Amino acid sequence: MWPKSSDTQELIAAAREGNGAAVDALLERHRAAVRKLIALRMDRGLQRRVDASDIVQEALVEANRRLPTYLSDNPLPFHLWLRQIAHDRLIDAHRRHRGAARRSVEREQPVAQSSCGDRSAFDLAAQLRDHREATPAAALLRKELDLRMREALAMLDEPDREVIELRHIEQLSNQETALALGLSEPAAGMRYLRALRRLRALLDEPPSAESR
Repeated sequence: MWPKSSDTQELIAAAREGNGAAVDALLERHRAAVRKLIALRMDRGLQRRVDASDIVQEALVEANRRLPTYLSDNPLPFHLWLRQIAHDRLIDAHRRHRGAARRSVEREQPVAQSSCGDRSAFDLAAQLRDHREATPAAALLRKELDLRMREALAMLDEPDREVIELRHIEQLSNQETALALGLSEPAAGMRYLRALRRLRALLDEPPSAESR
């Protein structure tokens, strides 16, 4: 999901030397990844009110403003630093628009407060299983699995859902996930394994009446 680290490091080195073109290139080469992150994590209510590109632009403008501080003291890999800025801008957008139209937005959200909407659940389902659709029967099975995956994700606690999103949607390594969550690598690994066990347990339960 994120650009190659080696190329990013070269641009960071040039930006640190005052190369304005390198700064522009650094932010622009991460635009698509930030756009994907925002789109995956926007809930359905917000998607109908805000263009994801606007939040992406806000995040990149904020990153540009804060870049000198990052270049002088960069405690995180660049993509983790940038994803945190993008995540904060998305949280701000949810707060603004939920406050402006609370009733309608809340009605459009999933049953549980998931940080990812139906579309991100669909993407996660596609990454966690084989999604070939060779026959109509296979397509029907995939639809049922997608629905059950959305239900299961919505039932997870926020820490469990977050670590699965980081590993399978943002495709971060365990080391990167640990940095993003402020955990040790063993702790992040254990949280991920526990979350997967809970997700599997939910998926092993009989389908709800609504999904039949």
